[in-house]
Amino acid sequence: MNGPDPDEAYDDHEDAGGGRAEPDGSRQENDTRGENGSRDEQGAGGPSGPGQGGAPHAGGGRPPRIPLPRTSVEDGGPPLPAPPPPERPVFTHPLLKSLLGAWALAACSAEEATAVEEHLGSCGGCADEARRLREAVGLLQRPESLDLDPGLRTRVLQTCLERRPPRIPVPEWAAAYDAETARLDALLQDFGDAEWHAPVRLRWFRADEATTRRTTVAGVIAHLLSVDGLVAVALGLDDPLGDVPSARPTPAERTEAYWRASHFPPTRSVRAPWREQSHSLVRTVSFTGGGAGKLPIPYGDFDLPLHDAMLDRAFECWVHAEDIADAVDYPYDPPAPRHLHRMIDLAARMLPAVLAHRRQAGLAAPAPHRHLVAAGEPGRSLRLEIEGSGGGEWLIPLDSPAAKGSAEHEVAHVALDGVEFCRLAAGHVPPQEAAAGQVGDREAIRDVLFAAASLSRM
Repeated sequence: MNGPDPDEAYDDHEDAGGGRAEPDGSRQENDTRGENGSRDEQGAGGPSGPGQGGAPHAGGGRPPRIPLPRTSVEDGGPPLPAPPPPERPVFTHPLLKSLLGAWALAACSAEEATAVEEHLGSCGGCADEARRLREAVGLLQRPESLDLDPGLRTRVLQTCLERRPPRIPVPEWAAAYDAETARLDALLQDFGDAEWHAPVRLRWFRADEATTRRTTVAGVIAHLLSVDGLVAVALGLDDPLGDVPSARPTPAERTEAYWRASHFPPTRSVRAPWREQSHSLVRTVSFTGGGAGKLPIPYGDFDLPLHDAMLDRAFECWVHAEDIADAVDYPYDPPAPRHLHRMIDLAARMLPAVLAHRRQAGLAAPAPHRHLVAAGEPGRSLRLEIEGSGGGEWLIPLDSPAAKGSAEHEVAHVALDGVEFCRLAAGHVPPQEAAAGQVGDREAIRDVLFAAASLSRM
């Protein structure tokens, strides 16, 4: 076999020591000496070798394989480039239309609000939509009370009745009781235990002296249940007192009997029987028709015809609803004007009989110019002027309950606000502080004001 050619075996091959093998077997070193005969250590792995990242040789050697670190901007280099300016939005019609809701809620930026308002001046469709949205926002953010208008129920019912009259209508003289019990029931429906046991002080006048009785909200409803029972019994309905005896069939005695019979103070459970009884009363008087309005209702010391008794119960329901609302710090509006007018009219018609009863009891001194007249004849009179909601004028005969009020025989004139007069008749306002205007016979004015306060009872 022929051996390898020596020239091919050793040509251009470096041995392990870094020299070059020659054909004659001699060793040729890779001499990297400089001009001064010193050896260049750059490529030999010395201090300036690739592993140390040294600087290139001054004579123009190869650059290092690992680059030097760059200078940090934070160390004083060139500033960061400024961010590009934000692009201004293009307010197209769809975008402006989508902003109408936010604009109505005042939730747009200043630029968006300006663009929307400029657009509304030229786009009728968006202007109409913006107006509707603003009105809707106004309903959601009403600053006034959210309580319903006390006349709303009456107006809704009136509209319904005009379209479809009921088969059995509620008599006009029972409409006030129907409305006031419904309003009080709406006030009670969200009461918790704390509200039902809130203290309430009932107030009325007895023999010209202010009298009070402490109870609770539940106790007031029990009182209304007991006194409304006078009308229920007269109409043949169940007596809420049941077998509980009452010393006399007066409102106060019936209430005290009901309270005594309760093993514990009345609670929210009293609302259900009171509510059911009020509904039964309205249904029953509606079925009896207008002819039953003269049925006498005994109050113990006096009788009232059914149509007046229902007004009396409506009046007391409103007064005690205000007592309850004050106890729980809740606003409560007066009755509808037409109902308030009927209540005032009932009190004005009762004043002559109360005046005569007070004279018999020695609570009213005989007037120096008093003179009796035949029944139905005109006599000395006081003009009672009621201002405001439900107002009007009434001539009150002073000397005899059977006399007729006469403008020719007017000796005094008293002016009061309608709600203020009702509160006087409920015993909530002292007679000395009630009248807004007084002209004429001071004795007659005093007698009438104290007689109005004497209409109150527990």
